[in-house]
Amino acid sequence: MGAVDAKLNELGITLPTAQAPAANYVPAVRTGNLLFLSGVGPAARPDGTTPEGKVGKDLSKEEGYEAARLVGLNILARIKDETGDLDKVERVVKLLGMVNTTPDFSEHPSVINGCSDLLVEVFGDKGRHARSAVGFVSLPFHIPVEIEMIVQVSN
Repeated sequence: MGAVDAKLNELGITLPTAQAPAANYVPAVRTGNLLFLSGVGPAARPDGTTPEGKVGKDLSKEEGYEAARLVGLNILARIKDETGDLDKVERVVKLLGMVNTTPDFSEHPSVINGCSDLLVEVFGDKGRHARSAVGFVSLPFHIPVEIEMIVQVSN
């Protein structure tokens, strides 16, 4: 068991199975030591449900935060699927967080913190990243949050 897997275990986190693409694209592209991850939505909660809807209407800011954390779990699963080992993550470089919101909602950064906080919990300072958090009128399949990421990895 690697150091990151041990940290996940310590935090009581079990990763989901990496999601297959929902359309005609690949889950990730590696060029040199950068891994570009396609956008993913939230993993299922322990009870099997998945968050849906608009933050600010169907979901509170706190429920949006939870959805972003669930997206983070899917991202970790995808990185592990692509690299074989989360210890290969040298740095989380950039995150683009998209929030399905009502027009008057303006706390996108607080929602995307759900994923950012998870990455720092798991990777420590290597999990700190540049980031954008933006609102969208809709996201695929009524998901509340979609996140794409760039990660620096070792060979």
